[in-house]
Amino acid sequence: MLRTGLTGGIATGKSTVASMLRELGCHLLEADKIAHGLIEPGGSAYDYVVHEFGRDILTPDGHVDRVKLGGIVFADPKRLARLNAIVHPLVLAAQDRELATIERVDPHGIAVVEAALLIEAGYTDRLDYLIVTWCTPGQQLARLTQAGAGRGLTIEQAQQRIAAQMPLEEKRRRADVVVDCSGTLEHTKEQTVALFAKLKNMEALRSKPLEAGGKST
Repeated sequence: MLRTGLTGGIATGKSTVASMLRELGCHLLEADKIAHGLIEPGGSAYDYVVHEFGRDILTPDGHVDRVKLGGIVFADPKRLARLNAIVHPLVLAAQDRELATIERVDPHGIAVVEAALLIEAGYTDRLDYLIVTWCTPGQQLARLTQAGAGRGLTIEQAQQRIAAQMPLEEKRRRADVVVDCSGTLEHTKEQTVALFAKLKNMEALRSKPLEAGGKST
């Protein structure tokens, strides 16, 4: 199975490209959703996070208030590093388990791991190909501060979240391919469709030696 990573700066179009790849037939693993589940009551990171950050981060029904937690960690790099140290290893282990399950069902499929901190977490060594989404810094800031986009952060909050990630240009340098999400949605879709065709071809080429070897034994 072809294991592909999808990352990029916050609000650069990563989720849009992920959704398009899923519609085209890729198996999508969303690191954010995995992490959110881990810090829910009963999740393997819940007790550790509450112990580290206190019960003030909980809602009345005992769930972690992610907005409140985000306000704490993005204002203090040390607290963010501590949260990542708790959650990242558990997310990586969960991704490994999900990838193994997918591969058993669809050994010639294409799996896409979508994660904002894919490079920072050191997970790219376990992947075959790396996709990075990109837009201009001005677009990134505007998308984060637009209430209609579902974020509606202040400029200061948006800048804190951008600064907490690896610089986008560094991510671009490490990419196997960059999807430019600075234009229209149609332009992004055209690039994504072409990328999917490339990934399908890569998987087909990888599978041929295995199939040939299987016939000769």
